[in-house]
Amino acid sequence: MGTHYSKISVAVVVALVGAGCATPKFNYKPVTVEVSEPMLNEIVLRSVGEEMLKQGQLSLVDILRVTEPIKPALAITITPGIYRQIGSDNEAIYFDSRIGAEDAGAVKGWLGDFPGTLMLRKNTRELCAIGDDNSYRCAGGVSGGFSLEKITVVSESKIQQTLIYSGKVGSRIRLGYREFSNNLARPAFSNDVEYDLLESSIIGYKGAQIQVIEATNQHIKYKVVQNFNKAIGSSVPNQPTAPNDQKPATKTLKESRSDFFRFPVS
Repeated sequence: MGTHYSKISVAVVVALVGAGCATPKFNYKPVTVEVSEPMLNEIVLRSVGEEMLKQGQLSLVDILRVTEPIKPALAITITPGIYRQIGSDNEAIYFDSRIGAEDAGAVKGWLGDFPGTLMLRKNTRELCAIGDDNSYRCAGGVSGGFSLEKITVVSESKIQQTLIYSGKVGSRIRLGYREFSNNLARPAFSNDVEYDLLESSIIGYKGAQIQVIEATNQHIKYKVVQNFNKAIGSSVPNQPTAPNDQKPATKTLKESRSDFFRFPVS
């Protein structure tokens, strides 16, 4: 068995013999944009279960999309998938499959996963795999099977906030508030609240202000007066209360944010 693995190891080394050397660059910064939907004072219609309001940050990320297996060497295969850009220089653009993505590709060697850094030469458009020792092999003569694209992803280090319409009972409407970080819901910041429209047609939560124009148990028509912000407190007259089938709400617009720091945010 040991001899078998030794032969494979030698094969991987032989595949890289004569390869050039390249040091990947890590100077890439994606373009980030703040997203706040819908636009202020725009009349919107949403059904039960749909997002009424959302705010967060999106990143416009450059990627290499591989659509078919590419072999820069006998013992190395670049599998189809997404590889995010990590940097560039005058000669090449560098990508890595190990930066989280659901449909990320991988660089496979005979002994398992190979270091996942790829190099795309600017002048020849050759795609190359870079090893841990910075040696690389290129898929000579292969200029297809991949493309350069831009995709939009949720910024994992930022908190995404949403308000969801949950329906109406009598004069009271129900909303669900959710916060997400690293694409996961933060349990301490998920809350279901009610508002009595007989008190006011303007409702508010965590700085957001919404004017309700029409509400039924199937849809809600409204416009956003102000989106979420980090300010504590609000002059909005209609404060949230807990639904009748839940325990009384202990958090309002004037809640203390001290519990924010009990949960780490990357």
